[in-house]
Amino acid sequence: MGSSLPEAGKARLERSCEPERDWVRLGTGADGIERMEAFFRGYAYDPHRHDTYAFGLTLSGVQSFDYRGARRDSLGGQAIVLHPDELHNGRSGIESGFRYRMLYVEPRLIRQATGEGGRTLPFVSTAVSQDPRLVAAIAGALRDLDRPLDPLAVDDLMERLAQALLALDPKAGSARSSRLDATALERARDYLDAHATEAVDSGRLEGVTGLDRFALARQFRAAFGTSPYNYLVMRRLDRARRMLVQNMSLADAAFACGFADQSHFTRHFRRAYGVTPGRWRSLQRQIRA
Repeated sequence: MGSSLPEAGKARLERSCEPERDWVRLGTGADGIERMEAFFRGYAYDPHRHDTYAFGLTLSGVQSFDYRGARRDSLGGQAIVLHPDELHNGRSGIESGFRYRMLYVEPRLIRQATGEGGRTLPFVSTAVSQDPRLVAAIAGALRDLDRPLDPLAVDDLMERLAQALLALDPKAGSARSSRLDATALERARDYLDAHATEAVDSGRLEGVTGLDRFALARQFRAAFGTSPYNYLVMRRLDRARRMLVQNMSLADAAFACGFADQSHFTRHFRRAYGVTPGRWRSLQRQIRA
């Protein structure tokens, strides 16, 4: 018996039977906050590091990654916490793929929200967690990616996240690090933000902050979770990503953002995000298609 399905209907049915393609969707964010959702069937990301906290929620499938010397597997409904500057990768743990959402938060926001100015940043070594308080805080922050985050909502989200982290890392609330010069560190961060496309040397930062380069490096990492140099590179990459979304060529984006050349740009991009700039841009196009 012949099919009674119209040609257009058959085409839609055939497409529905095809494996879902990898995609990435960026959500709304706020100052110091990025949100995204993605789907991958197999390989996702090469080993890379963020200069932010990365909070995740696995929506379906099995999200697998290597972190701090061990394989981690996150199932649907479980939370992920990755500390700044910790090496990790990403892939699907099952053939059908995994879907997840991520929240990237600058360490300064977490430190401010803990109310423990000058103490160490919270650290959760387990990476994958079912802790109800942490899962609820991350799920709340990722509930509606398209709705703008107003300032009061951001404050509430950061407070919930910070308190959940402190509950899982009692040392962060009790162990004091060496005293931090908050004013000098903010000057350093503001200067790096304003001069991200330039070659900034330690002498310039010493002049801006009044701290010697080694004290600045130690305090900067304690306050922001990464080194001044890596912070500068990440600000360049932030600008480059915005330019790539606007279809600027890789070479032009590299030049505009202060990288020596396209290969230099690609190397840093892959180290930070686990994919090349070209693949990152193609993943954005997949979801918009």
